[in-house]
Amino acid sequence: METRKRYLPISTQNFHTRDDEDSLTIEGYFAVFDSTYQIGDLFSESIAPGAFTDTISGDIRALTNHDTSLVLGRTTAGTLELKEDEHGLWGRILINPKDQDAMNLYSRTQRGDVNQASIGFMITDEDEEEHDGHVHWTIRKVELFEVSVCTFPAYEETALAARQNDYFTAKKRETQAWRSRMLKKLKGEKHGTESTDAQEKA
Repeated sequence: METRKRYLPISTQNFHTRDDEDSLTIEGYFAVFDSTYQIGDLFSESIAPGAFTDTISGDIRALTNHDTSLVLGRTTAGTLELKEDEHGLWGRILINPKDQDAMNLYSRTQRGDVNQASIGFMITDEDEEEHDGHVHWTIRKVELFEVSVCTFPAYEETALAARQNDYFTAKKRETQAWRSRMLKKLKGEKHGTESTDAQEKA
């Protein structure tokens, strides 16, 4: 399967702030397991438990609206904590009080104005099911690059384009594999017939 960085909008709507003496944090679920995310009319996907197990120990950033210039935290800096439980991918961002952009987001999240998320990742393993013209992917493993707190986790068009490409690429490969098998079969039958004719003439 071809891998590319893509985004998945997560409407968890459960982010909240915490003020513990000297530390300010934003925390909540960046992804929820076994929840179906609809992409257009014909495609959907869900994330299976364990999808993040092999990746959350890596170098991952927390961003605002996927903007790489608005870094809220980072796992390697100890300012972003990620863990996987039975519900999904949970995270806690330690807010820098000297960063005005981070403090602005903290205030918006505290008021409930911002409470959604999205993740940036590459899919490394997934299952595909097709039923009545609808295609569903179950994502088994990902390589996670970033998590974002978002005003609008609106990447439906990007996700749709990526998924359509995945689907048609897979179908093209299936067709090519079928043609290859048929050619081999036809060549085998042809060689078998020639061999039988030669034996009969002998």
